Amino acid sequence: AASGRFRKAKIDLTKTPFLNWSWKISDALSGIDETVKAGDDFSARVYIVVQRGIMGLSSLSVNYVYASQHPAGSAWPSPFTERVRLLAVDSGSKGLNAWVTHKRDVRADLREQFGEDIVSVDAVALMTDTDNSGRHAQASYGDIWFSSE
Repeated sequence: AASGRFRKAKIDLTKTPFLNWSWKISDALSGIDETVKAGDDFSARVYIVVQRGIMGLSSLSVNYVYASQHPAGSAWPSPFTERVRLLAVDSGSKGLNAWVTHKRDVRADLREQFGEDIVSVDAVALMTDTDNSGRHAQASYGDIWFSSE
């Protein structure tokens, strides 16, 4: 199963490049390989979407994820497409059942992951999913906002 929320919002990263959010994770998805399609599941993820191409077919996305296998600070491409990069901001059992706050420089992360200076994003989405591994996960999300600092 999977659940998510998607919101279109044009964000000017030259003025507000920092994404701020908090989440509380109840379950880690241990024992899955997040680099293959069968393991591409996360207790929590925040998508940043840059829409491109006809009907968004060439869109880019950075996903900030609560990883089960990869350590916090690691990044890898989605097993489904090179246009999506996954960045582990939390991992394993550390921080479970507690509110954890994050702040990321989205413009810098997009530059590092895609090699270009992207100055705006078009949407933000939240998702908790276990559709590929068939596991169980639960997450709560706090306020999400962009800031200049």
